[in-house]
Amino acid sequence: MPNYRRLYIPGGTYFFTIVTYCRRPLFKDPQNIEILRMAIAKIKDKKPFKILAAVILPDHLHFLWQLPPDDADYSQRISRMKVLFTRAYKAKNFSNLELSASRHKHRESDVWQRRFWEHAIADETDLQKHLDYIHNNPVKHKLVSCPHLWQYSSFDRWVKRGRYPANWGCVCDRFSV
Repeated sequence: MPNYRRLYIPGGTYFFTIVTYCRRPLFKDPQNIEILRMAIAKIKDKKPFKILAAVILPDHLHFLWQLPPDDADYSQRISRMKVLFTRAYKAKNFSNLELSASRHKHRESDVWQRRFWEHAIADETDLQKHLDYIHNNPVKHKLVSCPHLWQYSSFDRWVKRGRYPANWGCVCDRFSV
């Protein structure tokens, strides 16, 4: 079994990719996005952190989180988010996916992949690279033609902050004069 090593930096900024089990498109349903938002709000209330950027796609999520100066425990936050979402989701949805013996053994459901991917942001250039990745991801997956067209993204917030021009990555001519 591989050894997974994570880098825990108090006050660190991290990029995460979190994927649904078998890439099921759970987040095509706006109700599930609302369940996810409520789960995250509960976690932030108990263990604060900042969401710098986010995108919710049908079968996976990307986040940029900044932890408090004295705290490095993003794993517990992600674990709790998965648990809270799963409980609320299962209360409203029936699933007939067959689970493997391993998933039964580890008491895992058919909602999330077992692990998640994280990357500690090193500097401002790295931050910008991951902001661009997050905001272009719906385009990359051919869900929309332009970043501004995907509503489940922090792109508009960053445009308002002046980090991006409104026409960044735009091919639909919405912004032409």
